[in-house]
Amino acid sequence: MTEKAPIQSDVLKGETARRSEAQTRQMNEIKSLEQRPVGGPGPIRRTALHDTLVGHLRDMIIEGNLPPGTRLHEGQLGEQLGVSRTPLREAIKYLASEGLVELVPSRGAVVKRFSAKDVRDMLTVLQTLEELAGRLACETATDAEIAEVRALHDEMVRRYEAGDRMQYYKLNQEIHTAIARLSRNAALADMHAMLQTRLKRIRFIGHEGPEKWAAAVAEHQEMIAALEARDEVTLSEVLGRHLTKAWERVREAV
Repeated sequence: MTEKAPIQSDVLKGETARRSEAQTRQMNEIKSLEQRPVGGPGPIRRTALHDTLVGHLRDMIIEGNLPPGTRLHEGQLGEQLGVSRTPLREAIKYLASEGLVELVPSRGAVVKRFSAKDVRDMLTVLQTLEELAGRLACETATDAEIAEVRALHDEMVRRYEAGDRMQYYKLNQEIHTAIARLSRNAALADMHAMLQTRLKRIRFIGHEGPEKWAAAVAEHQEMIAALEARDEVTLSEVLGRHLTKAWERVREAV
């Protein structure tokens, strides 16, 4: 028995080491997702943020690389992005919780397809929320908070002038989110966030074409001017008109 003890010890040490290595690899795979280069759905570089993969999949949906109705094949998508199924599956579940993906029995995960009525219904509710948010924000926002929205607006205009559509879009959405947040109404902000997330692809295509894009920018110019003047009537009216125009800009595409 004394002669076998060192052998057993070596075996146990080896198994422990292998187990530790496997656990480390698994944690690295889940936590150290990869970052896709800007401008395409190709392989992505390593990063420590789980949100990176969620963000890239969301961008692929918004940009139309994953059109509505597309089935998300974990194997193919994982190979394309350079990640395994475990983090990919978690990212897909998260997007399902946002309403961008639906989990269909016998089909798996599919990019959500909204009908024209779905889109118009959501835009109608979003319009009502933003009209109210505009009025409340003019009353409750601090000067510093309004200055932050102005900074977002100015950067958004720079992205527009540079033709950087995706960054323009993200800043655009940040501005709408900021106005909802400045309402100081948590219920309003939560409902607004849910609808805005589900409408991401729809709002993105609303900027297709130079005329539509220029019109959206002009409406945002009116918004920031009204917010800085704390003109709640004008800001509410501009936000409402902006959402009405948003439907007009996208209805042919849904």
